Amino acid sequence: MSDVAIIGLGSMGYGMAQSLLRAGLRVYGADIAPEPMARFRAEGGLAARPEAVDILVIAVLNAAQTEAVLFGAEGWISTLRKGGVVIACATVPPRFARDMAARCAEAGVQYLDAPISGGAAKAAQGRLSIMASGGAEAFAAAAPALDAMAETVFELGDAPGAGSAMKAINQMLAGTHIAAMAEAVTFGMTQGVDPAKTVEVISRCAGTSWMFENRAPHIVEGDYTPRSSVNIWPKDLGIVLDIAAEAKFAAPLTAAALQQFMAAAGSGLGGEDDAAVAKVYARNAGLTLPGEG
Repeated sequence: MSDVAIIGLGSMGYGMAQSLLRAGLRVYGADIAPEPMARFRAEGGLAARPEAVDILVIAVLNAAQTEAVLFGAEGWISTLRKGGVVIACATVPPRFARDMAARCAEAGVQYLDAPISGGAAKAAQGRLSIMASGGAEAFAAAAPALDAMAETVFELGDAPGAGSAMKAINQMLAGTHIAAMAEAVTFGMTQGVDPAKTVEVISRCAGTSWMFENRAPHIVEGDYTPRSSVNIWPKDLGIVLDIAAEAKFAAPLTAAALQQFMAAAGSGLGGEDDAAVAKVYARNAGLTLPGEG
């Protein structure tokens, strides 16, 4: 049985930890917040830092946190057995993934560039999509954890960075689709179309998208409990635009979406569900969204 440590028990990481436990693996967890750690222990997880593990899953926010987990003052790279594997899941620039892979190789450890998609619910069900790249040995070493956490693992080649490049494409689309959804729903309101009717009709028409069908109901319900927060998008779309700038590639739609999320975050909406970007459109147009008096 593989020993697995997962660092980061947030909305995605906690569900991933549950999936690993359900698969019968010995799972160690770490998070700076005490509440998810208490729940994790209650569900059978182990909280003490292990002497050695086979697989290290890193489910933190960004590149800086990923690097700190591996190589910081209390870096977890030392807990991995020789030939063990890092599964790095944060959205990061491809060049960062390549750098981490090289540093892990120097330590005798495999590195899988493995950003994730699917949301907290699918994480808890073991039904994530994982966009992964790395050597054959890295995929083989990671297999017990990948099988537990993912419905689909896209094997994108043996070069670290390819997974992160694909995640950037996904986030470019997802972020612009959320902003477009919010724009469309609030535009409809200016024409006297109730948001619920917009959702009913557009969900069955060519203008729909997965993000429209998933997020627009949050606006209809006036429920901005964060499944995925506004604050994610300035980070992720910022990464996308940084990559685009390096490639000398103009991405005007992405830039426009980023500005809307920046406005939402600057308005104090950063901790709300990312559908709350609709509040920026509503405020600018003098509209009252469902659930707001």
